[in-house]
Amino acid sequence: MFKPAASLSAASLSALALLLAAPAHAAPAQPALKAEAELPLDPRFSGERIAADVGFLADDLLEGRDTGSRGHEIAMRFVAARFAALGLVPMGDMGADGKRGWLQRITFQKTEYADAPAGLAFSGTDGQHRFDHGKEVIVSVNPNVATVDLTAPLVFVGYGIDNARVGINDYAGLDVKGKVVVLLRGYPQGMSSEVGAHLSSSKARMAAAHGAVGVITLGTNASLKVRPWSRTVQFASRPGFDWIGPDGKARDEAPGIVLNAQVSDEAAAALLAGAPRTLAQIRAEADKAGARPRGFALKTSVHGFVSSRTSRVSSANVVAMLPGGDPLLAKQTVVLSGHLDHIGISPARPGDAPDKDRINNGAMDNAVGSATTMEVARVMAADKTAPRRSVLFVVTTGEEKGLLGADYYARFPTVAKASIVGNVDLDMPILLYPFTDLIAYGAEHSTLGAQVAAAVAPMNVALSPDPEPAETIFVRSDHYMFVKQGVPAVFLGTGYANGGGAASRAFLDKIYHQPGDDMNQAWNWRAGARFAEANWRITRGMADADAPPRWLKDDFFGETFAPAAEKAAK
Repeated sequence: MFKPAASLSAASLSALALLLAAPAHAAPAQPALKAEAELPLDPRFSGERIAADVGFLADDLLEGRDTGSRGHEIAMRFVAARFAALGLVPMGDMGADGKRGWLQRITFQKTEYADAPAGLAFSGTDGQHRFDHGKEVIVSVNPNVATVDLTAPLVFVGYGIDNARVGINDYAGLDVKGKVVVLLRGYPQGMSSEVGAHLSSSKARMAAAHGAVGVITLGTNASLKVRPWSRTVQFASRPGFDWIGPDGKARDEAPGIVLNAQVSDEAAAALLAGAPRTLAQIRAEADKAGARPRGFALKTSVHGFVSSRTSRVSSANVVAMLPGGDPLLAKQTVVLSGHLDHIGISPARPGDAPDKDRINNGAMDNAVGSATTMEVARVMAADKTAPRRSVLFVVTTGEEKGLLGADYYARFPTVAKASIVGNVDLDMPILLYPFTDLIAYGAEHSTLGAQVAAAVAPMNVALSPDPEPAETIFVRSDHYMFVKQGVPAVFLGTGYANGGGAASRAFLDKIYHQPGDDMNQAWNWRAGARFAEANWRITRGMADADAPPRWLKDDFFGETFAPAAEKAAK
C-alpha cells in the first residue's frame, strides 16, 4: 500500500510555522508556500499510475536494478510491455527477421583490479618514494591494457587545458611527448562552470593529442573543499565500466593515455621534489580569479603499475517511437529520455545485522524518471492528433556507470542520427513537495530554454536558473551525451521554490544512493502527475514547433559540437 503525501511536506509546514510566528517588526516575510489546490493539473495525468509504476520498479524483487542484473532485465521488459500496450513502434535492435524489437542491446566491459600490487613510485633528486594504490595514490585500471607497467618523465602542465574557443593552451612551450603530465583538477576560477566541467572531462584527450602517455591529477584548494582526499580514496577500487564498440574494444576516450592516476598531498610532495614551485605556491596561485599556473618540466620520473581483469555484461536501452503526423516534419525526431538502472545491493559491512536493508531501490533515482516517461508516452499516444515530428522514448541503461547507455544510443542511434533535433532528459525529480518552478539545466545554450518556459507557463510553473552552478549538473546527466553529438538538450528537474530547496538538500544529504530511496518516503504523487504534464507539454511543443531547437549564436557547446548547424540569435 502506498501512503500519499500530505498537501505540504513536514519541511513546508515548519517553514509556514516560522512565518506565522515572526514578530511584527521582522523583515518582510516571504510569500506563503502554495498548497496543492492552487496548482492546476490536467486530469489526463495520474499520480496513482505513476506511483504504481514506481512501486514496481523500486520493489525489493528487482534488487536495485544494477546494470546487467536480473532485476534490471525485469524492469526493462516491464517498460517494453508498457510501450507495446500503448501501440508504440519498437525501435530497438533489428532482429534476424528484419523487424525491430524494443531493446537496443549493449555489451559492457567490467574492469576490476586484479590481486596484484598497484601504485606509483617517484624517482628524483631525493631518491625514490613508493606509494600504494588505495592509500596515498589512486591508479585507475585501463580497460584495454590488462597490465600497466610504465616508467616516464614528468611534466607539470597547469590545468592541462588546450582549447582555442576559451583562448587557453597550457601546453604551449612544453614537450610532453612520451611523458606523463601532472595537472590540476578543475579549471581557472571565474570560468563558466559548465564550460569548465566539459574541459575538465576532456583533459586526458588533450594530453594524448600532445603525445603524453599518462596523466596524474593534483587537487586544488577549491576541489579539496568539495571532495577531500579521505572521501576520494573511499572509491579507489571501484570497478570500471565501458561499452564495447563495433571494433570489439572497450570505449576509450584517450587511447594514447596508458596511466591515469590521482595523488594525495604526501605523494604530490614527492612528485614535485626539486621543482621551482611548491604545491602550496601552485595552489595559492590557482585560488586567484582567472589565474593559470604555468607549466614546467619536473626533475622526477614516475613508475606506474596496476593489473586488471575483465568480464562482459549485457544490458539494454528500451526504445519506442510515436510516429509524427506531418508529411514534412515526421522525419525529424525529438527524444524524451530517462535512465532505468540504479546501483543494486550494497555489500555487507562488518558488524551489519543479518536483516540489515542493503537494497538500493532507486525510487527517486530514477524509477520516477522512467515512470514519468511512460506516463508522457501514454497521454501522447492517446492524443487525437499525432505530433508533427516523431517522438522517441529512450529509457537508458548504465547511467550510474558513467552515462554509458545514453552515450551509446547518441553515438549509435536506431534512427538516422541527423534526424534527432532535440532531447529532454528526466533524472531524479524530487517529488516530495508541490513544486512551482522547474530547472532546465542547459536552457541558456539553445532555443529550448524559451520553448520550455513557454510550455510550462500555462501550469503556473516558472523556469528557474541553475541554483547550484558549481555542481555542473549540465554535464553530469544523460542529456549531455546528446549535446556531445550536436543535439540541443536540457535536463529537467523540479526547482528550489516552494520548499524545493530544503526538500532537495535533505534528500541528497540523507537518502540519495541509500536503501532509504524507496516507497516509504513522504511522496507527493500529485506533483508527479504535474511533472509528467510539464514534460508532455515540453515534448509536444518541441514536436509541433515550426522550427526545431537551435543552438544560440556563439554558444560554446553549439560551436564546439555543431559548428555547421544554423544558429539562433541570442
